Amino acid sequence: MKYRSLNQPTAWRSFREALREGLAPNRSLFVPEYIPTLPAGFYKNATLVEIGAEMMGSFIGSDLSNALVQEITEDALDFDIPLVPLENGLHMLELFHGPTAAFKDVGARMMSRLLQSVSDEKLTVLVATSGDTGSAVAQGFLDVEGIDVVILYPSGRISRIQEQQLTTVGKNVTALEIAGSFDDCQALVKSAFEDSEIQRKRPLTSANSINIGRWLPQSIYYAWAASQIASPARFVVPSGNFGNIAAGVLSQKMGVPAHSFVSAINSNVTMSEYLASGNYRPRASVQTISNAMDVGDPSNRPRLEWLYQDSFDEMQDKFSAIAVNEDLTKQTMKMVWDEHQQLICPHTAVGVSVARDLVEDGEGHALTVVLATAHPAKFGDEVEKATGQTAVVPLALQGCLEMRKVSIQLPPSYPAFKAYLMDSVV
Repeated sequence: MKYRSLNQPTAWRSFREALREGLAPNRSLFVPEYIPTLPAGFYKNATLVEIGAEMMGSFIGSDLSNALVQEITEDALDFDIPLVPLENGLHMLELFHGPTAAFKDVGARMMSRLLQSVSDEKLTVLVATSGDTGSAVAQGFLDVEGIDVVILYPSGRISRIQEQQLTTVGKNVTALEIAGSFDDCQALVKSAFEDSEIQRKRPLTSANSINIGRWLPQSIYYAWAASQIASPARFVVPSGNFGNIAAGVLSQKMGVPAHSFVSAINSNVTMSEYLASGNYRPRASVQTISNAMDVGDPSNRPRLEWLYQDSFDEMQDKFSAIAVNEDLTKQTMKMVWDEHQQLICPHTAVGVSVARDLVEDGEGHALTVVLATAHPAKFGDEVEKATGQTAVVPLALQGCLEMRKVSIQLPPSYPAFKAYLMDSVV
């Protein structure tokens, strides 16, 4: 399997090379040369690991042996991803049972093991996070030989647990606290990848969903959900950078049955405006309580366009983005507790709010699946304000709360960021 740059179609890479480079030339994204079609019903009566190895093997090709792909998948996906009913016609796919209690554990753990298998050079994994990516990457790459991790996060815009997870890891993981937004962090990372002077002195790779190693594994849990239900589901996906839902559309193209995909977004409405007008206009991100979705210029939009063969009409017909404001997000958290005695995080609440409206509209769909993206305790303050209930912190998260935060504060300035990267090389 080869990979090409969306902005430079003549730039071809192997899986190994695309994984190692992360960002494609000209700030672009890598996509596979074709979308593999898997045997009909490959996901039926299969385990999560069997599904994951089958799907990832089709993307990796001959770069890694089937046995190694199986071993990597078994090691990475060693936690449950249950599909649980919430109410009639509505289920939640709980993606927060991994070590950092967020859906990004799937992609980050797979990527760290894949990268270790294909590279023997000293690398710096550079990642911008709006909340959960950073902690998943930090844990995924912790103590991985030959790899340093540098995580940029927006100061004051992530939850306390998220920040503690980023800033207490130590060892080969460094947290940079940027005085700006996630979009500022993302822009700094993309600029660094284009800087040949940095790349010569300190080879970089990415761990955001811009990297195929993070993006492709997210397709696995859509097939896992499909294996547990009788008919194609409508998937409602809380979305920020749109990598998660793009992976869902990818799984559908591979043969996973899905009725449709709905992106549930917060007050950052760039994508809903784009789908309504056909004109893409990125804007500054707006801070919300569902902070991991506070993205004003989603990086994975080009992959969605590619998946729909650059047909805006097809994309507009088969894909939608529905916005939920802060008040409704809080009301939904309270409603789910009052009616079901279940706590959900603000991101999942955005998804449930959208899903409930769709289910009530009917349209003859048997099942709607909301991706529950994070454990409610990661946003305990907001959950308690909305519901009056205290979320129990999972054991995996308790340790970081007692540790001392260590971060390096930087302005959202590329010269300052570059100076740090150049001067801190070991």
